Parts: sequence; C-alpha cells; structure tokens
Amino acid sequence: MKVIICGKGGSGKSTITALLAKAMARKGYNVLVVDSDESNFGLHRQLGVEIPEDFMNYLGGKKSLGEKMMKAFQTGDIASIFDEKWGISEIPEAYTVEKGGIKIMAVGKIHDFGEGCACPMGALAKNLLKNIETTSGELVLVDTEAGIEHFGRGVEEGCDIVLMVLDPSYESIRLSEKIKQLAEKAGKPLYFILNRVDKLGAHFMLETVDKTHVLASIPTDPEVFRAGLTGEELNMEVPEIETIADFLASETVS
Repeated sequence: MKVIICGKGGSGKSTITALLAKAMARKGYNVLVVDSDESNFGLHRQLGVEIPEDFMNYLGGKKSLGEKMMKAFQTGDIASIFDEKWGISEIPEAYTVEKGGIKIMAVGKIHDFGEGCACPMGALAKNLLKNIETTSGELVLVDTEAGIEHFGRGVEEGCDIVLMVLDPSYESIRLSEKIKQLAEKAGKPLYFILNRVDKLGAHFMLETVDKTHVLASIPTDPEVFRAGLTGEELNMEVPEIETIADFLASETVS
C-alpha cells in the first residue's frame, strides 16, 4: 500500500508520518518514507537518521531531471525516467537511509538562493510513486509539501489512500473541503486525522468536517511536542497512532 499524508503547513504532517512509520514497523511492516516536501529539513531527525542525499541527483540533478521530465511529458513514457519498476528493496541504497525497518528517501530539497522552482521535484515525486511496486507486508508513506499543489501535479495517481492531517484552525477545515473534492476526482479514498485537539476542539471539528472520514482525534502530547522542539527521534507510542496503524494494516490485508 502507498499512502499520501497531506494538510496545511504546521498541521503536523511530518510528525504523524514519523509516528505512523514507527508504528507500522513495530507491526513488522517494511516501511518506506518518501519525503517529498522540498522545504522540510526535519523529518529525518524524527526518524533518528541523517538526511539522505536528494534522490533527484540519481537522475543527474535538477537541470538534467527537468530535461528528462520534459521528454517524458512529450512522449508520455515513464520509462524515459525509470528504466524499470522498483520494489522498495531495489531503490538505490545511496539515496536511502535505514533504521529499524524504516527506509527514508528525500525526493529533493531547495538548497540555494535562486536555484529555481520545485516543479521538477513534484514531477519526480509523481513518477517515483507510480514506479514503486509494493508487496504484502510493505508500506510507502509519502510526506507532502503543505497545501494542495501535489494534487495539481497528480502525485496522488500512484497512491492507494490519502490521509489529511487537520489542526484546530479555520484554514484546515476549509482546506479539508477542497482536498475532499480533489481526492474524489482522483478516485482515492480520503481519511482525516484531527491533530493537537482538545475535547472542545474535537467536538467542533467533528461537527464541521465529514465525521465519517475521521480516523482519529489526537490530543496534544507534551512528549511529542518537546521532541519536535529539540529535533529528537520520536520513539513514543501514541494510542491514536496505533489505531491508525491498525486501520492501515487491515486495509493492506483486504
């Protein structure tokens, strides 16, 4: 199964991704985390590893990648980018870092002033996700950039499920309506994770968003909050995350 994790900036996408990756690894899954957020420089720390080299460099860097993407767009042939389909174990080791049954790879990051837009990285994320094939006991979690640009790029084409993280804010609630529309057009099932909510916030949000799509309501956890501030590895078990992991495990079986 391949799962997209999205939401507005600051909603907790990366934290949920890391905690969920850990929970699924504890269940015995072989987990690949794809960091497709070009401005996120903290997800690897939450998983307790060094940041991997940009996968974009495997294809010759940003300029070369842009040329290959243009050729692929013109021909409609993904093979012009990837010579063959990959399983998780076949992703080049030089572009992944592994710990505790979890591999992480970064599509690409913005490193320099004036280097240009992140469009090639978004296109690569789309094609990479479509190119990866999973088997029983394997899970791909994709941490996206904030907002909905990845829907515009069609990244969701290669996923099985979309998880949206909502924090208690008007912006998240309104964004959930748009993402619901986009997920329906993409033909992908969508589920909501309410993050950092107290009882009042959870009650209000459940009355506002489509509650039939809500997987879990996660309260603020001081231990998770502290680790997020200090850049420490997230080793704690959060009951609500375990519930989400159980759901994903049941979906992979079905």
